[in-house]
Amino acid sequence: MTLPQPNPGSLAVTPKITIVDDDQAMRNMLVEYLDQNGMLATAVTDHAGLDKQLKEGPSLIILDLHLGQEDGLDLLRHIRATSDVPVIVITGHRRDEIDRVVGLELGADDYLTKPFGLRELLARVRTILRRRMTGGEDVRPRRGQRARFGAWELDRVTRRIQRAGEESIALTKNEYALLHAFLDAPNRPLSREHLLHATRMHDDVFDRSIDVQILRLRRKLEDDPAVPRIIETLRGVGYVFRAQVETV
Repeated sequence: MTLPQPNPGSLAVTPKITIVDDDQAMRNMLVEYLDQNGMLATAVTDHAGLDKQLKEGPSLIILDLHLGQEDGLDLLRHIRATSDVPVIVITGHRRDEIDRVVGLELGADDYLTKPFGLRELLARVRTILRRRMTGGEDVRPRRGQRARFGAWELDRVTRRIQRAGEESIALTKNEYALLHAFLDAPNRPLSREHLLHATRMHDDVFDRSIDVQILRLRRKLEDDPAVPRIIETLRGVGYVFRAQVETV
């Protein structure tokens, strides 16, 4: 296979990428291509190799969910139990939707389905690394410092949500940006493109961070994230925030 021509990109620090895949040809191709594009790539095939890389602090992990001797989802659980390093998961077939969804629920940052283009992989890697380095966009409080919706109250200054009688829950910058966009447009259908622009998470046309952030935000807001009542999915449209919002 002919590799696309390298593009050095704009990342200031050389990122360390760990590839977990038992396909030797795939490992060699990804290592060569990422190295050509200004990254330091290392490939491993199992739990032991992954643990060694985690101790060295990778910038990002590319994880194949279908490994011969290992369960990719178990490896993802292990990563999330020990590190917050960004993870892109790879599935082997387009029918593997369950693994993709479970992977996102377990904390993967993005996914790719084989076969995929190397330029697409590189674009997603760079998008995640840029967001990681900048810590996400800063969304400043507007109007009142608190917003009430349903049983919840958001403190815009501390970026924490709380229900009466319960402990407050911290939101990440991206989760806060997404919730902020919903609070600005309650009960209105919002497309993924709108949310990408409203939250300024639109560095790349392949970016799927909105779907990932929706899953994470639902886990914090919904009584049952599998049956969401606050953030509903509108098939073919996007999402709608089903709550009345009061600024205080």
